[in-house]
Amino acid sequence: MKCVYPGTFDPITNGHMDVINRACKIFDEVIVAVALNESKTPYFSHERRIELARIATAGLEKVRVKGFSNLLVDFVRDEGATTVVRGLRAVSDFEYELQIGYANATLWEEFETIYFMPNLKNAFISSSIVRSVLAHGGDVAKLVPPAVYERISNLNKEIVKC
Repeated sequence: MKCVYPGTFDPITNGHMDVINRACKIFDEVIVAVALNESKTPYFSHERRIELARIATAGLEKVRVKGFSNLLVDFVRDEGATTVVRGLRAVSDFEYELQIGYANATLWEEFETIYFMPNLKNAFISSSIVRSVLAHGGDVAKLVPPAVYERISNLNKEIVKC
């Protein structure tokens, strides 16, 4: 049985990895689906976000990373899955995710959503916090996987050299 874990992953964080690791305990395959989602004006390009997700999940045999730009229900169906996993950090996440979950189930009756609560250590981490810290030159080492931190640090060095 497989599931899809969709998101913008701008960038992938330790909170995302918490959800991915939990999903790996339940599903045979976890597809990390990186949304193009240009409406959010991502910090990193779609290609870079896919790259960072692949770097972060490189040691997880059950995980496959793919980009997508179509409707989530269509992507899930095309991948031969019926289940999506999502993370919930706060009540505000629940309200938003509940609406999205109902909308997706309306579009496709077989669509299921499973919600994971992150452990307390990761409950406050979001991509927007990571982006804000990055934009102000702060250290995100404790917020993202080590390999992602290394790649982001290298990218920042490349930018400074220009």
